[in-house]
Amino acid sequence: MNGNLLSTVWPKSQLLHKAVAVGLGIAILTLASKVQVPFWPVPMTLQTLAVLMIGATAGMRLGASTVLAWLGLGALGAPVFATGAGLAYMMGPTGGYLAGFLLAAVIVGYLADKGHGRTILSALAMLLAGEVAIYALGLGWLSALFGTQKAVSAGLLPFIPAEILKLALGTAILTTAWKQAKR
Repeated sequence: MNGNLLSTVWPKSQLLHKAVAVGLGIAILTLASKVQVPFWPVPMTLQTLAVLMIGATAGMRLGASTVLAWLGLGALGAPVFATGAGLAYMMGPTGGYLAGFLLAAVIVGYLADKGHGRTILSALAMLLAGEVAIYALGLGWLSALFGTQKAVSAGLLPFIPAEILKLALGTAILTTAWKQAKR
């Protein structure tokens, strides 16, 4: 059985459903950006969990469209990011992570469209693939700005415990949602 969670719940979704889903995704991602613990060089937020869940539930096209619209709003100066807005902000230390969010939505959404995420193991693997994309681009960008050692020590290591918790939470939410959708 293929298809993401949203297409299972709304099998004949109309343009209005998709617009509502994108708007809701932008709102959730913005709220997740504001829930934060201050860190340097980037704050610890719930953004990664929100991005992964958007891809996992909405699929590749709608998930990527949601994240891209959110990034577009931020580029235009809307206060949707954790601590700033605008193109200059997007070129700062968080720039790689922001690009990673889009890549993660594509990867996780693609896997969700192919039917992954229904069991604990496949959900965890799918969400972990998204995390790897986020951190690969985020650390790559931080390395270009500050060097690899600083990037890893400040942009990865402090976040590992929280990311493990977010992966566990996302896996639990996703597999529970699939159980409910099958009813």
